Amino acid sequence: MKSIDKLASQTIAKVQTPVAGPANARGTVGNRDQVDAINQLFAELLLAYHNQYHKAFAAAGSEALAKKYWLSALAEFSPEVIRRATRLVVQNNQFLPSLATMVATCENGQALFGLPTAEAAYREACLAPEPKHLHQWSHPAVYFAAQATGWFALANEVQSAVLPLFEYNYAQCCRRVLHGEMLELPVIPALPESVPAPLSTEDNRKKLKALRAQFDL
Repeated sequence: MKSIDKLASQTIAKVQTPVAGPANARGTVGNRDQVDAINQLFAELLLAYHNQYHKAFAAAGSEALAKKYWLSALAEFSPEVIRRATRLVVQNNQFLPSLATMVATCENGQALFGLPTAEAAYREACLAPEPKHLHQWSHPAVYFAAQATGWFALANEVQSAVLPLFEYNYAQCCRRVLHGEMLELPVIPALPESVPAPLSTEDNRKKLKALRAQFDL
């Protein structure tokens, strides 16, 4: 069975009315990635709601007009958010979704990436045990936001003083994730399987004597 991604890509190639860079909500032309995301959105809607889709866009030119309008309405969201929202909507709606449904799903973008709320992230950052990098973080964004805020500050400052800084740092990390950046926790090298035993005092003397003889000291 072909994957939904492969089917969607094939369907996009067959669509006769691609979005062609209309003005978005801010008056600028939609970029190529956003255009591709909208084309993929409509391709997946076609696959999931075949009969409903053709009924909704039966009128000549209605599909192209809908694509341009949806691109304008969704212009503030990154292509990755649009793609993930599309998949979630298709998986959870029996009927062809409205634009309002798509906008609402995109607005809850953090949940699409498994990002906790700022409040939950702050609690996790404050309670995470040492060593921090080994904690099972709900999302790497929480770790990096906490690191930017400062572990000492999180452990010692009152919430009213440190929470605003953490929320700012967390928002920055979330923004990076929502735009497709992969955040990865630091990898700490593993300890060697065996550690050589230290030389005894007598062995150290013999080694030092041999070095002196070697270099004529």
